[in-house]
Amino acid sequence: MKLTLNWVRIGGPWLLAPFYFLLARPSASSLLLGTMIALPGLLLRAWAAGTIRKNSVLTTGGPYAYLRNPLYAGNFLLAVALGVAAGRIQVLIALLILFVVVYGLTIRREERRLEGLFGDAYRDYARNVPAFFPRLRPYRNGTVPATQFSFHRYFRGREYRAALGTLFVCLLLAAKLLLR
Repeated sequence: MKLTLNWVRIGGPWLLAPFYFLLARPSASSLLLGTMIALPGLLLRAWAAGTIRKNSVLTTGGPYAYLRNPLYAGNFLLAVALGVAAGRIQVLIALLILFVVVYGLTIRREERRLEGLFGDAYRDYARNVPAFFPRLRPYRNGTVPATQFSFHRYFRGREYRAALGTLFVCLLLAAKLLLR
């Protein structure tokens, strides 16, 4: 098994899950607040996954008109949500540090790849749309066709797994809370 950035980003959380649950001390309020933070993260991820057309079109519509990395911004909200739901500031801080390191590197690598694929169109898009914090007005560029949301793309990308995984973690935290 080769340890790559992609493997760390996708497989790493599964290795850290036992430590997360061991350290978690959820309360009813931390679980409720975490769930409330997770919902917008999941919705953002769903919107982005149903809009993106990976490697074939530079997607600049939907959430991509407001920020270049809505899937990763959704992941950020999920990391905050799970940190809050755990009820321990140390867990939240650890998740945020891991997120910044892993996704900082991931975003830089992806930007180089997209620039190679789409050239000047991507450079113009990157100049006008922030990487992570959304702009208030949507980016419009008449040379790149806007991509509409598609449930087919959402399901083909198996985005529902993020919602199921988040639900599973919240249920385990609720069980831990009830068993204390």
